Amino acid sequence: MSKTVAKYQQYAEYKDSGVEWLGEIPSYWNLKKLKYLCKVTTGSRDTVNAVEDGEYPFFVRSQTIERINSVGADCEAVLTAGDGVGVGKVYHYYNGKFDFHQRVYMLYEFSSVTGRFVYYYLSSNFYKVALEGNAKSTVDSLRLPQFLNFEFSVPTVAEQNYIVDFLDHETAKIDSLIEKQQQLIQLLKEKRQAVISHAVTKGLNPNVMMKDSGVEWLGQVPEHWGITKLKWKALTTSGSTPTTSKYELYYENGNIPWIRTTDLNNSDLYETPISITSKGVYDTACSILPINSILIAMYGGAGSIGKHALLKFESTINQAVCGVLPSKYFNSDYLHRFYEFYRPFWMIGAMGTRKDPNIGQDHIKEATVLLPPLEEQEKIAKYILDIQLTYDNLTNRAEAAIHLMQERRTALISAAVTGKIDVRNWQNPNNNNEAKME
Repeated sequence: MSKTVAKYQQYAEYKDSGVEWLGEIPSYWNLKKLKYLCKVTTGSRDTVNAVEDGEYPFFVRSQTIERINSVGADCEAVLTAGDGVGVGKVYHYYNGKFDFHQRVYMLYEFSSVTGRFVYYYLSSNFYKVALEGNAKSTVDSLRLPQFLNFEFSVPTVAEQNYIVDFLDHETAKIDSLIEKQQQLIQLLKEKRQAVISHAVTKGLNPNVMMKDSGVEWLGQVPEHWGITKLKWKALTTSGSTPTTSKYELYYENGNIPWIRTTDLNNSDLYETPISITSKGVYDTACSILPINSILIAMYGGAGSIGKHALLKFESTINQAVCGVLPSKYFNSDYLHRFYEFYRPFWMIGAMGTRKDPNIGQDHIKEATVLLPPLEEQEKIAKYILDIQLTYDNLTNRAEAAIHLMQERRTALISAAVTGKIDVRNWQNPNNNNEAKME
């Protein structure tokens, strides 16, 4: 028994459930298949027109919820993805009016079980076997017969209510702790970005004389720093995409790395998943960029424009990436950090007729950059790296804590709904406090 559930009481007698993953269950609990506990159906349409002020939720194949003004159901329901990345994960318990995608399973009209009990039971157990025996395709799918035959260990409704009350309280405590860690991670990200922004635009000396940069979003900068356009101090380039119709010539057994915007990691880049052949380079506009080139995404709207990386190996790039070549005027680490600060500002000049605007090499060439003395650039880059390591360590600890709490949450739910722990005598401390106050 795990430490998570060891402190809780167990039932007096158990029996073998006959289900391998379920193991033993309390001796008086029943074993039933899902199809005998509720009805299951899917949505009736592929698309929906979401509106900002919609009255009703619309559930899709992920944890996101859209809002609509039409309604397809009015009931107590549990909803889970029928295919795709989220298959086997139970996303929502809902009681009221809503609609849902045709690739979402809705469980409703519960018999001998409550909707909340089903929600907890599936959310902690079903993912274990959701795809077992399923035929694989480009998108994983959950076959309805398999879903309907999923085994439930079922106590009385009264005991289900005890279990649900216990889990509502305990998971809320865990969720609150997780939220605090997530807030800490967000705060660390904001502080890290603030450190970078200040260092690359104001320097490290708080007593340095300042001057007006003449650029509204930059404000004042150190008096001895240069203010220039990139095109006067460094060269840029871009690349191409060899046609996949000649895969054997351009990609098969390729040994020259080739980078796309999706490969940019907003940090030092040491590898990329795709390589092309020397003929792919020769026949296209690709060229091999040197180490310490700075890569900037030019296409894809606000979500992609300005994604960046500091190249740590020789590589080619595609036409959506701009490469800023190493220059004697810049420490590459400093300039890369400057572009990390600059990322939100690319959208100011982004233009295009498509829904997602793009920038081009000209935007990057014409953009203002700050030019501290090289020695100062190196000090700024080292300072940022040291601070980043500190923030990264704190972030990693927070993420590890979240992972452990999520594991504990899942284990606690699974133990309660399968009878590994007995919570019938559990008392809600909030109710006790209220009773004492009365």
